[in-house]
Amino acid sequence: MLIPRPSPSEYEPAAIAYIKLVPDDGEVLRHLAENCRRISDYVRSMPGHKLSAPHAPGEWTVKDILAHLIDSERVFAYRALRIGRGDKTELPGYPHEEYVTAAMANRRSLGDILDEYASARGATLSLIRSFDSGALIRSAVCNGHRTTVRALVYDIAGHELHHLYSIQENYG
Repeated sequence: MLIPRPSPSEYEPAAIAYIKLVPDDGEVLRHLAENCRRISDYVRSMPGHKLSAPHAPGEWTVKDILAHLIDSERVFAYRALRIGRGDKTELPGYPHEEYVTAAMANRRSLGDILDEYASARGATLSLIRSFDSGALIRSAVCNGHRTTVRALVYDIAGHELHHLYSIQENYG
């Protein structure tokens, strides 16, 4: 299933930072599947002590970032579900910093977090594959900006890449 990259009118302006990271080949679902494995393999290769230690004071740990990716994906997939099914209700933003704190990821095992990550990704992929081309271009207001389903899909993929690159940069 090919999903063309959304135009800038389909998402909030700040999302371009993420969406531009996704290859413009329409294969965003393949990229989502591959990137989940890519991140999992990368963090599994890291020394255990780096996973629960921030690279700098006040920063998130790798486990915090993984929990943030899971939570963000679930929020964006929920938005995609509502919009894709024709719900026009305006959807609010969410306090991602508070979610990271409440997730208490550093108390969890890496295996448990990665299992949850893979489960969330599988659910997202199943949901997106259930949409037809009309559903993918449906829109509603999310966090104060008109957003399409396909923009949410690209945002999930780009957000994930953004955090992978930051982990690689900060932890080597």
